[in-house]
Formats: sequence, structure tokens, C-alpha cells
Amino acid sequence: MRHLLSAADLDLKAISSILDLSEEMSTVQDRPVKKLPALRGRTVVNLFFEDSTRTRSSFEIAGKWLSADVINVSAKGSSVSKGESLRDTVLTVAAMGVDALVIRHMTSGAPWQASQWIDAQVINAGDGTHEHPTQALLDAFTLRRHFRRTDPALSDFSGKTVAIVGDLTHSRVVRSNVLLLQTLGARVILVAPPTLLPSGVESWPAEVSTDFDAVIGSADAVMMLRVQRERMSGGYFPTAREYTVGYGLTRARLGRLREGAAICHPGPMNRGLEISADAADAANSLILNQVAAGVAVRMSVLYHLLGGADDNPGVTS
Repeated sequence: MRHLLSAADLDLKAISSILDLSEEMSTVQDRPVKKLPALRGRTVVNLFFEDSTRTRSSFEIAGKWLSADVINVSAKGSSVSKGESLRDTVLTVAAMGVDALVIRHMTSGAPWQASQWIDAQVINAGDGTHEHPTQALLDAFTLRRHFRRTDPALSDFSGKTVAIVGDLTHSRVVRSNVLLLQTLGARVILVAPPTLLPSGVESWPAEVSTDFDAVIGSADAVMMLRVQRERMSGGYFPTAREYTVGYGLTRARLGRLREGAAICHPGPMNRGLEISADAADAANSLILNQVAAGVAVRMSVLYHLLGGADDNPGVTS
């Protein structure tokens, strides 16, 4: 694997390899000393042009726990704020001899473009409304753990139904999740009001519905997406209350979930809008599990890109 730019870059074998190593990496979180020597001498730069808490922090922790040298660069504190172009910024950083560049950018396709300019490995940490592949991987990791509680031998998601509900138009998470979940064999149902269905969604490898109540009882997992009001310039729905009534995971809908169905949310959450406090804090909520999984999965991704095929990550040492 040269870069990780899209969930479409990963076949079933690659996904399984990343998730299996993530299981091993997750044991590091329980150690008194959280360090592995796997990426000693490697340099990873987190280049974030948009604000982030979970993704940036987990990439930083992942790199440091693997003993890589990690440098954080944000647009606000760099020459970007002086008018420097993306190309010049990327080339400048790469010229310092870095091994990997983790990029979050507000423009769709920016990480792919960066990968054409430099020799370092590039990881897409979210680009515009396009994709967020490591988020999809950590969601799959979290769901696989959940499903294996009742089926320890589970290897893929065949026979599982995952409903992804909410602001599909502005979400980069949904695109990566549809691709990854489909590769894993899941049935994916996208649910949103007509105004928040992306253009061309009928060609995606997923079913589409505008009726949340008709879908909720058949889902093995429900993934709620944040309403991205900062990206909305028009009236995508009349009022926040009407959105919640039609598409929120309310207390009433919580009671209609299939027994054992998982509740997911990539965060940050708008409590009371797309998800109620009862649902966010329910026993079958995996939201904090997703956050914890972020470090292990990104450790696995960094190792797959930078560790070398013959290296031993030293997880069990």
C-alpha cells in the first residue's frame, strides 16, 4: 500500500489485515508504557487545514506510540496564512525529508493531488465532502468487535445491515463508509431527507430511503451523521425540530431498534438534533468505542504504510 487516499484503495484482504493488526495495536493502550519501536527514525507530519480534535489527536498519539517523530502543522500557524499555496506548502514540508504526510483539507481531492507532487506516503485525513478512509476503518473495527460478541468467528459483514442516517450531502464519512462496508459484504441503507441526498447517490453501492422509521427496525447498526450547519448556505430543512422529528435518533426510535443493534456516530455530536442524549449514552452506544479505536486503527495504518513488509511491529514484545 503506497498511500491511503480512499476507501476504494482497499480490498477485503487489505481491510482485514489493517483491522487484525489494529486488534494487536489496541493492547498498547492498556500498557503502563505505551511505546513500540516499530517506526523509530520515521517522521510523520500532520498537515491540517481544517480544525480537528479526534482525527488530529489520534494520528499524533498513534505516531508517537509507534516511536515516530510527529510534527503538527496547522494552516493558522503556517505560511498558508500568508498566502502560500497548497503545492508550495506540501513541497516545502516534503523537502525536509518526511516519510509520511497526513492531510486534512477543505477541498475534495487535495490529498490525491499532494500524492502526485511528493515521494512521501500520503494519508487522507478528510478532504472536503469527499472521503475520510481512516474514519471508515475505525467504524468497521468498532462494528466488527461488536458483532463478534455474538459471533466470534465473524470474518466479514455478510448478512449485516447498516443504516447511515443524516446529512449525507456534506459528509465525507458516508462516502468512505459505503465503500468499505460494501467491500466487507454489508447491506448499506442510506437515510436522509430528499434535500440532503447527494447528487448521483442512486449509483452508489447502497440502498436509499427517505423514511427512517421504515428502516430502523431492520438495522444491525445505525450510524448517525452530524448535521453540518457550517456547510449549509440554504434551507435544507424547515427547522431543527422538524429534522429531529423526521430523522433524529430520538428516545422513541431508540425503543424501536432491533435488540443488540449498535449505535454509532463519528462525532462531534449535535445532541438533541440528530441524536438524543438517551441514544448517545445508551448501553448499546459505541460512540466512545469509536474514539478509542481511532488510535489503534491509525497505528495500524501508519505501520502498513511505513513499517515495511518484513518488519515486526513488536506488539507482543
